[in-house]
Formats: sequence, structure tokens, C-alpha cells
Amino acid sequence: MTRRWTLTVPAPCEFINLNSRMHWAQKAKLTKAWRRCTWLSATADNLPTNLQRVHITAHIIKRTSRQYDAHNLLPTLKAAIDGLVDHGLIPDDTNKHLIGPDLRQGGTGTPAIILTITEEQ
Repeated sequence: MTRRWTLTVPAPCEFINLNSRMHWAQKAKLTKAWRRCTWLSATADNLPTNLQRVHITAHIIKRTSRQYDAHNLLPTLKAAIDGLVDHGLIPDDTNKHLIGPDLRQGGTGTPAIILTITEEQ
């Protein structure tokens, strides 16, 4: 039986975009915010810990329906996955423990990332 969890991470700040040319200190501040917010969300939702291998699909929710390249937001997702590792979901975010992440547009609404986490055997 496959176990699956859905975690909604509300945007604590703007998304981190590969195309932006922001100063490293500003990027570090945003990265820290996304990482911490994901850790807090995972803890509040009682996500499991000590899983050995998971597949993660991420749906990006933005305020507008304007077209964008979802993969440009990979730095945001990397910070979120680091927050899941901080929570203890998986021991590390190496290929041994993580399949993906697969990044998709998720529609419009209050900015967030919706993570679908599937335990793999």
C-alpha cells in the first residue's frame, strides 16, 4: 500500500526565481524563509519522519494566471525540500532518498507550494 501526504506551504515571501539577478544576501534571506516555513508546516501537519525514499511533486500557486516557466522556481523548491529534511522526513535530499522534485503550475490563489509526497519502496 502506497502512503501519500499533501502539504501546503504558504508563501512566506516572494518566490526565488532562477532568472532574477538578486543580491546573494537577499536570496539567502528568501531561502531561509522558505526553508523555515516548510519545516514549520511539516511539523504542524505531523508529517512522518525517517522515511527512506520519497517522490515529491510540487504545484506552484500564484496570484495571477499569467504564464511562467515553473522550473525557474527550482531555488524555491530546493529551500522547501531542505525544510522537509530539517523536519526529518528523509535523511538527506540526495537521489538515494528523493525522486524529483517534479514542478508544475498549480493555478491561481493565495501564493503557496502544494507538495505531494509519496513514499517509495
